[in-house]
Amino acid sequence: MRNKTLSWEKMGESPVRERLDSGLELLVLPKPGLKKTYATYATHYGSIDSHFYRPGSKSPVQVPDGIAHFLEHKMYEKPQAQVFERFGELGAYTNAYTEYTTTTFLFSATSLVDECLKTLLWLVEEPYFTEENVAKEKGIIEQEIRMYLDMPGERLRSNLMQALYHNNPVRLDIAGSVESIHTITPEDLYLCYNTFYHPSNMVIFVAGDVNPKEIIDQIATLEQLRQVSHRSAVDRIFPQEPDGVAQSYVDQALPVASPLFMMGYKDTTTGLKGADLLRRDVTMGMLWSLLLGPSSRLLNDLYQDGLVNERFYAHYSSAATYGISVLGGETPDPKRLEAVLNDRLTQEPIRREDLERLKKKQLGEFVTLFEDPEDLAYLFNSLYFRGIDLVELPEAIEAISVTDLEEARQNHLVEAARSTSVVWPNHPQGGPS
Repeated sequence: MRNKTLSWEKMGESPVRERLDSGLELLVLPKPGLKKTYATYATHYGSIDSHFYRPGSKSPVQVPDGIAHFLEHKMYEKPQAQVFERFGELGAYTNAYTEYTTTTFLFSATSLVDECLKTLLWLVEEPYFTEENVAKEKGIIEQEIRMYLDMPGERLRSNLMQALYHNNPVRLDIAGSVESIHTITPEDLYLCYNTFYHPSNMVIFVAGDVNPKEIIDQIATLEQLRQVSHRSAVDRIFPQEPDGVAQSYVDQALPVASPLFMMGYKDTTTGLKGADLLRRDVTMGMLWSLLLGPSSRLLNDLYQDGLVNERFYAHYSSAATYGISVLGGETPDPKRLEAVLNDRLTQEPIRREDLERLKKKQLGEFVTLFEDPEDLAYLFNSLYFRGIDLVELPEAIEAISVTDLEEARQNHLVEAARSTSVVWPNHPQGGPS
């Protein structure tokens, strides 16, 4: 094992990176003087990974929807102690979250970092599933799912995803459904844990006032005790997805004071990896910043016309198997807002001077990100599992041209790839018209 110091000279940072014999990747970023140390232990496994081949097997496996989120919950249960209590005794905070393609466990601490790291590894590396504790968790997660069903913002987003996609599992709620989670067994959980929580499918990120060599040596010593060997990647199975949307419009009446509006564009440019995926991600993010960012003419006009408020947003997200642009917020007139957006999004001028100003802003935000280890860890993990090194981001930002943005707009903002979701107030004056 040999520690490698990466060259992040433009940011004035010197992270140390190491891959252990088990395949586990470590990245430690020393931040002298930073009061808080932040660490994540993440796996390339999320809610869309329900159909796959286990390494070394030729038989496909299909598991219930929502199992990645269920598994994340169950990792906090141990037979001998409570994980939250142990972190609390160390004066640390812990949490976890599941997304479409990743599951992440984390802690933040101001002291006793070595003990916190040991606890983080214990949390992630020692599963404990029984018939009894799995049955108990089903009731807890069922309540969580039903709570989401009553949240207008969640229904707005979920309805849009199901309208955009025919088959891609990104259309499904991350927590699954009440029906799907009740079919989960301890055997299912162990199967998914042993498949996706393997070190070669995971990464540890640590940022703080720490000694990288000491951190890496500590983790390496603990990992050697596990005697886990490097393993090939998991072969994931995804259904074919047509280019067009499943529905162009979907709505629902719920107890809201004002209508909620969300428009989405399904990206048909998929299958990208590494630098190509990063370039697509940056291009689309810049496109939405210029079209509907805080200083854009279109957003200002919408605001002045009373069609949107200051919480209106637009963003793009992607992985190798999907890409989605989503824009929305509250509006008194969803149909008029949709008509204005459809008319102007493809016509708004994209000016070179605005692009150059945006680049300076984003590069500045990237530099300040290194003072926020929590946001930095999130960005690092999201890029890492897409085959992207965080250090590549500034160069990708600099390389985008007005021509790139115009081409992306022409290919992406098309009617066949667009769906609209609306939540109407369910009082007598509300509802679809």
